[in-house]
Amino acid sequence: MDTDLALLEQKLATLIAHTRALRAANESLRRELAAAVERNREMTIRVQQAGARLDALIARMPSE
Repeated sequence: MDTDLALLEQKLATLIAHTRALRAANESLRRELAAAVERNREMTIRVQQAGARLDALIARMPSE
């Protein structure tokens, strides 16, 4: 009985350690995702601004 209990305690400790490691990895991934989403938002704005500048340049070109 004591052996079974010790084995169960060991398995539980391993499970808890894995859970903590996964939680830490998940939090890290969430931070990375938030940063990537923000970079994507900024890049979208920059692309839109570049497109507007190109449209303005094209509009200023003399027509043939």
